[in-house]
Amino acid sequence: MESNANTMGHLNAHKDDAPTVSQINSDVYEDQSVGAELTKEDINRMAWRSLLLQASFNYERMQAAGWLYGLLPSLKKIHTNKSDLAKSMRGHMGFFNTHPFLVTFVMGIILAMERSKQNVNSIQSTKIAVGAPLGGIGDAMFWLTLLPICGGIGADLALQGSIMGAIIFFVVFNVFHFGLRFGLAHYAYNMGVAAIPMIKANTKKVGHAASIVGMTVIGALVATYVRLSTTAEITAGDAVVKLQADVIDKLMPAFLPLVYTLCMFGLVKRGWSPVRLIIITVTIGIVGRFAGIL
Repeated sequence: MESNANTMGHLNAHKDDAPTVSQINSDVYEDQSVGAELTKEDINRMAWRSLLLQASFNYERMQAAGWLYGLLPSLKKIHTNKSDLAKSMRGHMGFFNTHPFLVTFVMGIILAMERSKQNVNSIQSTKIAVGAPLGGIGDAMFWLTLLPICGGIGADLALQGSIMGAIIFFVVFNVFHFGLRFGLAHYAYNMGVAAIPMIKANTKKVGHAASIVGMTVIGALVATYVRLSTTAEITAGDAVVKLQADVIDKLMPAFLPLVYTLCMFGLVKRGWSPVRLIIITVTIGIVGRFAGIL
């Protein structure tokens, strides 16, 4: 009986320590004191772990798991309160996508905000607002500029029969790659730490501005990446009116992508899984194509 009582006591103690749902869902961290200072070793560790950003890439949350993996050791050091750590981890498992070589710039800023215990929504809005544009910037910087230059130099040497072609390609490309990965991590964190007093004093303004930027970026992504148009035509005698070009686009360009995105958002809010919505999207595309309306 005594053993059972001790066991029940331990279980109740663990139950009391566990964060409640309301604590995790709250926008404000319980412990508002500035978190432990992160050392150069902590930032370097984050940068090394960021190499696995896309190791569990998926179409539901994109890079979220790899993103959290890179931040986790520093988050554990910052948030000694269990419910605060759970809240932070839950937030960072949300949808995220950026360029894998520039992700440490976003990580550095976010860790500085986590350390100053900013509101969860402000942190998430800033993450999206900073990370999303870096996807396009990184593509232009690395895939369209650095990679062709390094590849051209290496290929020229390789065509001359020199093994140095491959070596120079890997060395030059990765000097820039790792220099930016580690350099941006330290720069962004230090910049964020220096701005902590200002951010702390203007939390609402920063959160509002970050939300506006985040919504603007999301709107641009909808118009750019969601492709939906109709091939339907309205025939009246000899006149043929193309519904997409002559009606919808003149009223509001990218109207159909907006409507479809809002429908998907509404279904997600109702609890529909992303996988289910992907299947529906594919089905609509196939049926619409065969029906001649998409």
